[in-house]
Amino acid sequence: MSNKEGYYSEATPLLREQSSYQSTQYHSTTRHTYDAENSSSSEELIEEVDFPVLAHVQSTSQVVDIEPTLERTASVSSAKRGAGNREDDDTSYAARFIGVSPTRFWMIFVGSMIGYVIGFFDSTLMASSHPVITSYFNAANAASWLSTAFLLTSTAFMPLFGRTSDTFGRKPVYLFSIAMFFITTAWCGLARSMGSFIAARAFCGLGAGGVFSMGQILSSDLVHIEYRSVYQSYLNLCLGTGSCLGLAFGGFLCDKIGWRNAFLIQLPFIFIYFITALCTIPANLGMKQTDPERRTMLQVIRSIDLTGSFFLVLAVTALIMGLNLGGNVLAWTHPLVICSLVAAVVLSIILVRYERNVPRAVLPIELLSHEPRRSIIFGNFFGNMSVNTMMFNVPLYFQAVKLATPTESGLRLVGASIAVTISSLATGFLVTWSRRFKPTILLGGFFILLGGLLAGSMDIGTPDSFATIFVSFSSFGQGFAFPTLMVSILATSEQADQAVATTTLGLFRNLGSVLGVSISSWIFQNVLIYELGRQVTGESKEYIIGLVRKSIPSIADLDPLHQQQVIRSYAMALRVTFLSAAVWGGIMLILHCRLRLPRLGRKA
Repeated sequence: MSNKEGYYSEATPLLREQSSYQSTQYHSTTRHTYDAENSSSSEELIEEVDFPVLAHVQSTSQVVDIEPTLERTASVSSAKRGAGNREDDDTSYAARFIGVSPTRFWMIFVGSMIGYVIGFFDSTLMASSHPVITSYFNAANAASWLSTAFLLTSTAFMPLFGRTSDTFGRKPVYLFSIAMFFITTAWCGLARSMGSFIAARAFCGLGAGGVFSMGQILSSDLVHIEYRSVYQSYLNLCLGTGSCLGLAFGGFLCDKIGWRNAFLIQLPFIFIYFITALCTIPANLGMKQTDPERRTMLQVIRSIDLTGSFFLVLAVTALIMGLNLGGNVLAWTHPLVICSLVAAVVLSIILVRYERNVPRAVLPIELLSHEPRRSIIFGNFFGNMSVNTMMFNVPLYFQAVKLATPTESGLRLVGASIAVTISSLATGFLVTWSRRFKPTILLGGFFILLGGLLAGSMDIGTPDSFATIFVSFSSFGQGFAFPTLMVSILATSEQADQAVATTTLGLFRNLGSVLGVSISSWIFQNVLIYELGRQVTGESKEYIIGLVRKSIPSIADLDPLHQQQVIRSYAMALRVTFLSAAVWGGIMLILHCRLRLPRLGRKA
């Protein structure tokens, strides 16, 4: 908007505490400054800052390169900062935490870290073991459903955890998530059919979505934004540790004790996690001050956007069904495929129109309508499409092209887990030190793009050491970008919107995971069918094609001629698939290049 003197005025939506900011400076590329307190300027161009009112960016095209800086006021009371009676609140260690002592915080936070280790062990266990599981049920061409079923439910219901925990409080919602995770993990280990296993993974996704989203929400509740990056790095360290363990030992466990026991062995650790959360989390944590009394279950259900969740699940399911069936199981002209894709488009339109008028929407259109949150969320979406395209298909490369065992393929993925652990741990400290978000976001996008391009160059003759390094670049970029995006969405949202902003980012991250797996599976299966039809020769051609599409281990048992033909087909299909990851990474980088983000507050 403009004032009466014709100057442009902009206020970026920034995270505020209950206290006000004393002053804020905007710096342009020519170092024009405006003193908000003294109302004076050194040049003709003036940037007016209108705190504490928060408004969305109105027109970035009219403004030179400006970077807003948040300054923490020196007059914030120690009661609000939770820092006791120390003289210097900003340098007090206790001042980092909101409403809890450091000891109580670490008791809660350690539980969240345990959950991240277990949860990401489970998810990467699936990444390294899905060729074994699908081959056991003789359904390797349905592999994508193992991950998409998990991701679909965690995606659709993740925003509801934030909304529900605002009403019920964090503790009951968190405990429900862990209990659901425990029960469904046991179900995975006991499943007797492919359908039963897919159903178990779908319900397991519901529990895991709660575990991951509530871990982020608890961090937002208890740590001030200036220090959030450091504790996000601790969660990322646990993420990397769990991923590393799942990739390194997932294949080993499948080889030594069987894939069923690989799931059942997690149960004692999940039980310990449940007890930790039960004993440490305050009962009233997360209860809104404006609505302190507990509601009945019926009142809570009525306040939840179940209709929006229903449309979201239907739309994503229809899209996945159409992509996975088309050209893979059924012809693209089959009525079921056409109806699925049309239904996905129609349901998406209905969902968006419906969510515009819902006060507590599962898909908050407001968050998607204004910069910089729009670019943060959609860039995060495409980045996760790229990363999941890589992680879902890399084990297939080692097992189908390199003929590695599940144990060997898992060990070759350890480099990727180490890369994401190092970069994500470093990111928190880099952001806290530099107080800037954009550099690590762009660095992460660059490495995600590079990882897709290098993986797309891999073939039969690529040395194993080179392949291990190539697939690690994408994970390296993931560790830089995703933690910073999480803190960025919090820094550009008000305190009252913290839970919904966190879960909305998680929603689109999971949507990216769902579509990354399903679209990459669609690309891979269709290219593979074409290449197998072109490469495989002989009278037993149809039999061999059907066999190797359903069972990966059967490739090692083929005669040398047909084995090389099948391996070449798999290698070409995977090259095209990995290049699609580079495309998604490129879109992410383009979206994030235009970001204009605030800086973290400087201590007074």
